[in-house]
Amino acid sequence: MGAVTALKLAELGANVAISYVSSDDKAAAVVEELRSTGVRAIAIKSDQADLAAAKPLIDSVIADFGKLDILVNNAAIVVQGKTVDDPNLDTVNLDRLWQINVMGVVATTRAAAPVLTDGGRIIFIGSLNGTRSLFPGVADYAGTKAAINGYARGVARDLGGREITVNVVQPGAMPTDMMRQVLGDGDAPDEFLDLHPIRRIAKLEEVAALVTFLAGPDAGYMTGSVLDVAGGLGI
Repeated sequence: MGAVTALKLAELGANVAISYVSSDDKAAAVVEELRSTGVRAIAIKSDQADLAAAKPLIDSVIADFGKLDILVNNAAIVVQGKTVDDPNLDTVNLDRLWQINVMGVVATTRAAAPVLTDGGRIIFIGSLNGTRSLFPGVADYAGTKAAINGYARGVARDLGGREITVNVVQPGAMPTDMMRQVLGDGDAPDEFLDLHPIRRIAKLEEVAALVTFLAGPDAGYMTGSVLDVAGGLGI
C-alpha cells in the first residue's frame, strides 16, 4: 500500500521520502521506481516502534527536501487475533501492535506538525475495523485504528488554523501481506466476499487514488473526515 501510494504521488509530481524498517533491497527498488517518474526520492530506515526515531526521520526529510508538505501515516502491523478471554492471548505482540499503530503514529505526527507547511496535508491510513469490528479476535487491532480516528480529529482541530487538513482513509481488505496474515494465502474466502455489496477486495490503486485526492489542491476544505474504501463492507 505504501509503495503504490508513493508512486501515485510521484506521478503527480511530488518528491517522495519513504520510510522502512527492514528490507533495504525493497526500499531501494521503490526509490528507483519513484525516480523513474522524474521526481526526487529517498528512503530512510526508521523503526516506528522506536518513538525516539520519529524526529530524526522528519529532520532527514527536511534536510534533504527543504520542506514537508504531505505526511501519509501508513506504517502499521496486525497481530493474528484471539478473543480477549483466550488464556493464550499473545499480550507481548499485542502491546507491540499498540506501540506501532498508535504511539509510533502519534510520535511521527508530533514531529511533523511544527514543520509541516501551512496548507499542508496529513493523511492516516486506518482500517474499516476502526469503526466496525468485523470478526471476533480483532479487539486490539480495531482499538488501535479507532484511536487513530479520534487522534486525527483532534489534530485537524489543532492545525486547522494553518489550513492543514487531516483525514483518515479506511480500507477494507486489500491484496497485501497484512491481509494474508488475517485471511490466509490465496483468494479471500467466499463467505468474506459475500459481505461486500461490491463483491471483491480493493485494488491498491483505488485506495491510493483517495489518498492522492486528499493530498491535492481540491481537498482543501475536507478535514476531520474518516472515509471508507471498502466496497460497502459492513454497511
